[in-house]
Amino acid sequence: MSAQLSVLAEDLVKTYPGDVQAVKGISFEVEAGEAFGLLGPNGAGKTTTIGMLNTTVTPTSGRAILAGKDVAGDPMGTRAISSVVFQDAVVDQPLSGRQNLQLHAKLWGINPETARQRIAALARSVGLVEILDRPVSTFSGGQRRRLEIIRALVSEPQVLFLDEPTVGLDTRIRHDLFDAITTLREKTAVTIIMTTHYLDEAERLCDRLAIIDAGVMVACDTPAHLLASMGQQIFEVRVDDPGRLIRLLRDHGVAEADILVIGGSVTVSLRTISASELSRLIEADAVGVRSATARPPSLDDVYLRLTGGRMTEPTD
Repeated sequence: MSAQLSVLAEDLVKTYPGDVQAVKGISFEVEAGEAFGLLGPNGAGKTTTIGMLNTTVTPTSGRAILAGKDVAGDPMGTRAISSVVFQDAVVDQPLSGRQNLQLHAKLWGINPETARQRIAALARSVGLVEILDRPVSTFSGGQRRRLEIIRALVSEPQVLFLDEPTVGLDTRIRHDLFDAITTLREKTAVTIIMTTHYLDEAERLCDRLAIIDAGVMVACDTPAHLLASMGQQIFEVRVDDPGRLIRLLRDHGVAEADILVIGGSVTVSLRTISASELSRLIEADAVGVRSATARPPSLDDVYLRLTGGRMTEPTD
């Protein structure tokens, strides 16, 4: 394993009793200091995958390496160099924020003065200094989430796992947390592995994304390259008869891979046809159009194409 490689997942498989295949052979590498996101719908296998990387889930087969340590062969060593922020809160609400952090530092055997300095620096980074001595029960959801993240960083882990870090938070609090995570990355250079099903979160926080669907990794690249896979522009049109439009597109050489249908909306990647040409075709064929727009692609488009399936012509 390269000295610059922080995480290696090699053909990870997890099958639960009843032959339920949660993860079906996922492989990827993460460099030191990188923020790597696992993106996918609920039940896709994201949480199971990071569980196999941080010792909380035992793989059925495959191999996981964390900072040179075999996760299965050296679970205690793995836990010593990593931290996890779970979906559910783990801080003690009757205690103050500072007491939670001091207790966590004591459990890790950190010198009290060193712990004090780390807690102060981390609290400044995420804007918790003024409320750190209040009971956690008085914290907002976003403040508790920030406390849990710096709690995970008190031990100075090489790898930080964030499992759905903003789930249940409103938009403003989510964006405040984005800034806190970005600041912590800049100050600590920790490697981050995170799961999410929020596309804006993935694009903003992650250097690379692995898109997972039904336990299979269907893409792995930078957000910019994933967007480029859609072409520079897409054409989105709502029509009365999607099947008729699909036949028209195929007859004029548009590849099936460039067509996605969801309900009455047809999205076309404009790689082999321009928006003006497509508009003329639709007008000439008298396809019943409700609305139409040409726009740059988004991660939503990439995500839907990869996890929603390429739509074939509807049957009558």
